Amino acid sequence: MEAQLRQVNVIDLAQRLAEDPATVQLIDVREPEELAIAQLPHFINLPLSRFGDWSSQIQQTLDPQTETWVMCHHGIRSAQMCQWLASQGFEHVRNIAGGIDAYSVAVDRSVPRY
Repeated sequence: MEAQLRQVNVIDLAQRLAEDPATVQLIDVREPEELAIAQLPHFINLPLSRFGDWSSQIQQTLDPQTETWVMCHHGIRSAQMCQWLASQGFEHVRNIAGGIDAYSVAVDRSVPRY
C-alpha cells in the first residue's frame, strides 16, 4: 500500500527557515542548472536525474527518523522523491507543495521565477 503523501506549504517552510532550519532535513531535487537560477539556504541538492549516484547512500546521508522536507520547481519531482524516501523507511517526509515557484510568489519575490 502506498503511503499517503503529506505536504507542507511554502508559508510553513518560511516559518521553519526563520525559526530553526536545523530541526529538519531539507532536500532540493532540482538540477544544478535550476539551482543556479534560484535556491534557498539550508537545502542539500540530490537531483533526481542523478538518482543512481546518490540513492545507495541515502541511509548514510540522511537520518530516516528526522523530519525531511523535499522541494523542486512545482512539487511533482519532490512528490516522487517523498514516495521513494517513504519506501526506504523515512517516516517523517513532507512534500513542499508548489515548490520554489510558489515560494517566490507567496513568500519572497526576490527569489527568481523560471
